Amino acid sequence: MLKNLAVFFLLSAGVSLSQTQKFENTFSKEEGKDTPKATLENIKWLTGHWKGEAFGGVTEEIWSPPAGGSMMCSFRLIVKDKVEFYELCTITEENNSLMLKIKHFHSDLKGWEDKNVTVDFPLVKVEPNKYYFDEFTIEKINDNEINMYVVIQAKGKENEVKFNYKRVD
Repeated sequence: MLKNLAVFFLLSAGVSLSQTQKFENTFSKEEGKDTPKATLENIKWLTGHWKGEAFGGVTEEIWSPPAGGSMMCSFRLIVKDKVEFYELCTITEENNSLMLKIKHFHSDLKGWEDKNVTVDFPLVKVEPNKYYFDEFTIEKINDNEINMYVVIQAKGKENEVKFNYKRVD
């Protein structure tokens, strides 16, 4: 009887959470749950020029400082001296929390998504140096190194991909 009650309380507590753990470093937002309070001031350490390696090439992100209620980022992946794709990203303050939005572009700047569609990642959890957006985590290792973890679906299977970046500027 006590064991059944313990399981019931654990399951009940889990239902009230705003996120569920997806992989080791990523969480998924539960529908209808509130997002944690945060401002751009909390994540302004992301500002700067970052480079890393992934997908067999060089990845690069340039994040602007907060202004006008947003931070913006350009991303590119270069494989064998050729751009594979670009991304335009923003983190905005919405409803006393943060929202990460991304648009993808082929190397010729033709968009992947329809023109009025963005890929949205609401904030689901905050730790001192880790911001968990829905299936996308940004982690500050130190002032000159960050990790990003993204859930990517390929060939019908989801995987968590790690991007390690070093500060260029």
